Amino acid sequence: MNLPIPDNLRPVLTFIHPTLMWATLALALYAGYLGVQVKRLRTAKAEERKAIQEEAGSTLKALKDKHFSMGSLLLIGLVMGSIGGMAVTYINNGKLFVGPHLIAGLGVAGLGALSAGLAPLMQQGKEWARVTHISLNTILVGIFLWQATTGVEIVQRILNDMAKAS
Repeated sequence: MNLPIPDNLRPVLTFIHPTLMWATLALALYAGYLGVQVKRLRTAKAEERKAIQEEAGSTLKALKDKHFSMGSLLLIGLVMGSIGGMAVTYINNGKLFVGPHLIAGLGVAGLGALSAGLAPLMQQGKEWARVTHISLNTILVGIFLWQATTGVEIVQRILNDMAKAS
């Protein structure tokens, strides 16, 4: 299958995926930061809570809502990034390259979905779901950081090929 993509649009398509994924990685780190702030506030004693709220500049409910929103955006970025990366690779090459970058990307998207699926259980106060959520997301960010380095290698190869072609 050969999709007719104009030559001037191909480089743009090629670099949307890595740009989206770096933004998604930053979002993952920010969502993690918010999660830590939520945990600090949730587990603080009453007298400490006010000081932490002033430091954070937000209430527990506002931080939880922001963490939930950032997590939702993160899941969208992970899923769309995985699909988009595979689509662009297929469009540009007529095949997928099954390797560590692809497998890690699919794993990160899957871990994100599992983690997000625990939200209703955490809202019910299930501590095991909270611990699992934190554990999955820690693993997710670790794999994502490693995957980002393999992505940089791929981008460098693409840039070298583009330089040779011109």
